[in-house]
Amino acid sequence: MSHEFSKKLYKLTVAGGVAFWITDFVISLSPIAAEYMAAFSISYLPLALVEALVGGLIIGCFVSYFLLRFFEKIPTKNPILKSVILSFAAIVIIEALSTFVNPSNAYVYLLIDTVMNIPRILALGIVIGYLYDKLNGRVRK
Repeated sequence: MSHEFSKKLYKLTVAGGVAFWITDFVISLSPIAAEYMAAFSISYLPLALVEALVGGLIIGCFVSYFLLRFFEKIPTKNPILKSVILSFAAIVIIEALSTFVNPSNAYVYLLIDTVMNIPRILALGIVIGYLYDKLNGRVRK
């Protein structure tokens, strides 16, 4: 991995992770999120402040890596759309894995979790795609 690639990967990962975390924090203030966390006995502070940031950074790293590595192979010309496509692919994989790991979860909670992940993953994808565009000196018309 070149130094330039690593530098871009770091910047994209951090920006995407922070966007995911901020969106998660805002969502965690909603009454639906409070009921969801209560149903699973999830502590608010550690989830919102630590686990969401770590999760966002991990997802952001994978999305950023694949965007940088396979940019030309991803359908569409728009980097934001490419990043959003990768982000949604990541969330589909995560939701599928979480269903297999804990099949006893009620489907309604899986549905709620998926719906709450849409804004998080959308924010992550948009920020990574936008920053990719800026880091590569592309000019929007």
